[in-house]
Amino acid sequence: MIALSLAEIAEIVGGQSHDIPDPATRVTGPVVIDSRQVEPGSLFAAFAGENVDGHDYAQRAMDAGAVAVLATRPTGAPAIVVDDVRTALGALARVVVERLGTKVVALTGSAGKTSTKDLIAQVLQRKGPTVWTPGSLNNEIGLPLTALRAEKDTEHLVLEMGARGIGHIRYLTELTPPSIGLVLNVGSAHIGEFGGREQIAQAKGELVEALPSAEAGGIAVLNADDPLVRAMESRTHARVTFFGEAEDAAVRAENVRLTGTGQPSFRLHTPTGCSDVTLRLYGEHHVSNALAAAAVAHELGMSVDEIATALSEAGTLSRWRMEVTERPDGVTIVNDAYNANPESMRAALRALAAMGKAAQAKGGRTWAVLGQMAELGDEALAEHDAVGRLAVRLNVSKLVAVGGREASWLQLGAYNEGSWGEESVHVSDARAAIDLLRSELRPGDVVLVKASRSVGLERIAQALLENTTEGEVTGR
Repeated sequence: MIALSLAEIAEIVGGQSHDIPDPATRVTGPVVIDSRQVEPGSLFAAFAGENVDGHDYAQRAMDAGAVAVLATRPTGAPAIVVDDVRTALGALARVVVERLGTKVVALTGSAGKTSTKDLIAQVLQRKGPTVWTPGSLNNEIGLPLTALRAEKDTEHLVLEMGARGIGHIRYLTELTPPSIGLVLNVGSAHIGEFGGREQIAQAKGELVEALPSAEAGGIAVLNADDPLVRAMESRTHARVTFFGEAEDAAVRAENVRLTGTGQPSFRLHTPTGCSDVTLRLYGEHHVSNALAAAAVAHELGMSVDEIATALSEAGTLSRWRMEVTERPDGVTIVNDAYNANPESMRAALRALAAMGKAAQAKGGRTWAVLGQMAELGDEALAEHDAVGRLAVRLNVSKLVAVGGREASWLQLGAYNEGSWGEESVHVSDARAAIDLLRSELRPGDVVLVKASRSVGLERIAQALLENTTEGEVTGR
């Protein structure tokens, strides 16, 4: 963050100073909400959660080098006391971004946000200093924390924006007004909370509504292949550019194919030329993500060759998203357990099928270790059933459905599609899945692990990689 004095911060957030020896002291380190992440010069924002109250860690933060605490009550340590810490963080982020004048690129969508954000960040870094959302910290707390990491030389601020309801993205755009807004897709993620895809489209479209006009430099980057996203053109005064495989997309892919290991390769077309791309990521679904990143980079002045080179060298920056590790014994573990929705589950299964072709030619098998997709509401039964059926249609060798009711629906879908005998199995929990896999995996097998974050199936992938430190992590 640009160095602001405690007095300036107090004025910005409308707070009262308590026990601050020198209001001219400047915050020169990061703003953090975890006392273990404090660095010299930090500002520690104390949140009171259900189980942990950050105010109790105020002195620990000071001992670690913080210069003050942002709090809702006096802590005994130097503090700026406000009515609401979340609101104060947002106000501080808004002022910092305005003063820096950094180009803000915001993106949203039902699936692929984090992977695309990571691609955009790696491409734009070639052009100039870039700050981006770490992991999936895309809410009203994570977004301002990311924005506050920007410094005087930061040229691009790449912000992932998530939503749990109407108005959430609008609020985030008020904190860090973007000049470029990217909408990837409208799918079924959180459909149980929103009530339908039309409502999801309404929420995602708040991003393009917040953009400046075309005359003021606003640019909306929209997926030409998604009808609900394409329709957002009418909701913005910004200049619109499309990406996708549609013929009218300004940035598009042709001759899309997968390598023998399941990595996408294609011819990238932009308004200024063409170049070939082969991604290090796994699965054809990453083509759309790469095109979105290319469209943003093109709008920011990068050449097609620069973009293609950057995309071909980019990996995954966030954990447990198609994280591919080959064990010394030849078993490949694909840890995609960070989260799941119907769209990302289908994409991961198709990637598994593509990766498994080479393995199956050598006697290896493909395993889909799947769990619940959360927040699907009335669509839960149909969507889990459909995923189970898809696993069979893709000729996945073994389906292991892990968990309770939703997992049983996965297994039932596979059974109804013709997966009988030992081709699909339902186990109660991660421990049972680990025991099964450890007893049955053999060299050449490829194992996909995926479910919603709340299920915690990353434990399965981690257990299968124990004592395999010689394994090579790829696609990163």
